Amino acid sequence: MVKKKRKKIKKKNAIAEQVLHIFAGEPFKSFNYKQVSAALGLHDKPSRDLIKQIIFDLKDDGALHQERKGKFKLNPEYITSKTQGRVIEGKVDMKQTGKAYISSKECDEDVFINSNNTNHAIDGDRVKVFLFPKRKGRKLEGQIVEVLERGHSQFVGNLEISTRFAFLVPDNPSITTDLFIPLDSLKGANNGDKAIAVITDWPEHSKNPFGKIINVLGKPGKNDVEMNSILASHEFPLSFPKDVEKEAEKIDINIPNKEIKKRKDLRELPTFTIDPLDAKDFDDALSIRKLENGNWDIGIHIADVSHYVEKGSVLDEEAYKRATSIYLVDRVIPMLPEKLSNNVCSLRPDEDKLTFSAIFEIDNEANVKSQWFGKTITRSNKRFTYEEAQDIIESGNGPFNKEILKLDELAKILRNNRFEKGAIAFHSTEVRFELDEKGHPIRAFVKEQKDAHKLVEEFMLLANRKVAEFIGNPKGKEKPKTFLYRVHDEPNPEKLSTMAEFVAKLGYKMNTGSRKGISNSFNRLFKQIEGKGEQYLIESIAVRTMSKAEYSTQNIGHYGLSFDYYSHFTSPIRRYPDLIVHRLLFHYLNGGNSVPATEYEEQAEYCSEQERRAMEAERESIKLKQAEYLVDKVGEEFEGTITGVSKWGIFVELTESHCEGMVSLKTMKDDFYYLDEDNYRVVGHKHQQVYQLGDKVHIIVKSVDLSRKQMNFELVE
Repeated sequence: MVKKKRKKIKKKNAIAEQVLHIFAGEPFKSFNYKQVSAALGLHDKPSRDLIKQIIFDLKDDGALHQERKGKFKLNPEYITSKTQGRVIEGKVDMKQTGKAYISSKECDEDVFINSNNTNHAIDGDRVKVFLFPKRKGRKLEGQIVEVLERGHSQFVGNLEISTRFAFLVPDNPSITTDLFIPLDSLKGANNGDKAIAVITDWPEHSKNPFGKIINVLGKPGKNDVEMNSILASHEFPLSFPKDVEKEAEKIDINIPNKEIKKRKDLRELPTFTIDPLDAKDFDDALSIRKLENGNWDIGIHIADVSHYVEKGSVLDEEAYKRATSIYLVDRVIPMLPEKLSNNVCSLRPDEDKLTFSAIFEIDNEANVKSQWFGKTITRSNKRFTYEEAQDIIESGNGPFNKEILKLDELAKILRNNRFEKGAIAFHSTEVRFELDEKGHPIRAFVKEQKDAHKLVEEFMLLANRKVAEFIGNPKGKEKPKTFLYRVHDEPNPEKLSTMAEFVAKLGYKMNTGSRKGISNSFNRLFKQIEGKGEQYLIESIAVRTMSKAEYSTQNIGHYGLSFDYYSHFTSPIRRYPDLIVHRLLFHYLNGGNSVPATEYEEQAEYCSEQERRAMEAERESIKLKQAEYLVDKVGEEFEGTITGVSKWGIFVELTESHCEGMVSLKTMKDDFYYLDEDNYRVVGHKHQQVYQLGDKVHIIVKSVDLSRKQMNFELVE
């Protein structure tokens, strides 16, 4: 008898879950017991009576509200407080369809959210999600019940103004709702203007949030307007606050003698910088001299930003808020005001500068024999561009030729040693533009990495690695102190397996059985695909297969570089984490105790997020210039390579400019083409014509959508 009763209770509880699922599926809608019964496919009187009883039980339990007689609605507060184990927190990834996915540390898979269950959430929001009961063979699904934190504090878009109201249509396609703007909140904006708005209210039953304009950017299509739109959409400030500029202007460029006396004086060493032609913020300089024992004294000298930017100051707070400089196609948005970034801290030639140095004694086989870290004063004797340094490497002639040639020789040994130990030679194509006086692109080209770039890179890597090792791997029994590392986790085995299967279909083999095998496979693969049509796609997939590098106080090493310890020490003018590293290193060199890990882990997470935002903004500015480059070339024919395929069309990258656009399958009139997903190609149903990755094709530029940064092509028969 007891057993029968338990079975009955279990069945009733199972039905109650289904009833709750019905209400959760339409959180803003009221239902009566007949509607719920019909939704569950129950039409007989006993079943409907049971549903009626369950609804009243759920009401008594606090799960449902009675809106009016016989009508009930979900109570979201009950979900967040009573259903333990079925509520998670996560971040919203909104799709253009209005559906969303929630990524959460509490779930092994992303949670699917139907468009009617997003509950006023927007892309990037941190939310609470009620998980529906998992159904066999179905993806994990849920409903957003509370927005904990908005992912966007402002929205950029075009204004559409009518006689009674206005809407701001966001540029970001992941923001799927327009902002309703009352006419008295336009701040002087006109119809069609690009503007920045904030949400002021979002009434429960309103489809659109209410907002107000806080800044009018101007007419779409103008270079400054579009670049400022990109910055604002990623929530980077367009200028420095007045109090920050004022504090920067107060800084004295002259170095007092009492400060010089505290430091190691290295002004007599032959020292120089090597940077891009248009650089103004020179973070780092190199020095080299031969020692009596035949070894080399090599200094990596970094601008001592921490001397000028005191922790907790107005300057420091603004630098932390930004966390990084942003390098758009036509401008740099610096982390620090120009007085600091381009003047006081920049290691300009023939000027005494305060620096933080890493000095190594290195033998002719590039082995580090000894090291020293500390505050210094240095003087750069020469400012080289990469091109000038490369000419010296290739010709053997020029100022400081002996020093540069020796540094190049040692850098190549360091580089080879890294790869022998398992470093992966990731290669990314960097597209650059030549712009006219209005910022319009007149030429697109690929930036080439030559020996001069690699020379600087190797010695920066050396300094970053040794600084991290010095703190993270102390001698004796001393425990490592809290520090900020640059970490890179091992690739996800499933992603790695998927990539190995993918490249196998293209004729390439990968050995994923061991760490060394993986790195060797990647390096061999990168050499094999160089110059081929599938190069860009495979390199992109390789990057996505890898974990993302980030900042953390928990050292797990850097997989891609094959370093057990790694930090960012060499660019404090443009990266806030380097400023943190400088402060911590100086603190520990002076006998300071370990700092609280929790505080610095929070800073690490914030800086990692800001870095990702900056990279997205930089990529967006490149896409904009690519679209601008082709906008006046509509109707012209170009050669390109197929770099991707989808059920919508084939993606083609133009050979000369590296602009990528899509050929829609709908425009391919000679046949009905379908996607052969397994073999990464599209095939004509009737004539069996094949277009696959790596194929060379000729296209005509059909249209360019500047607002969406999309380029549409058609194949030339």
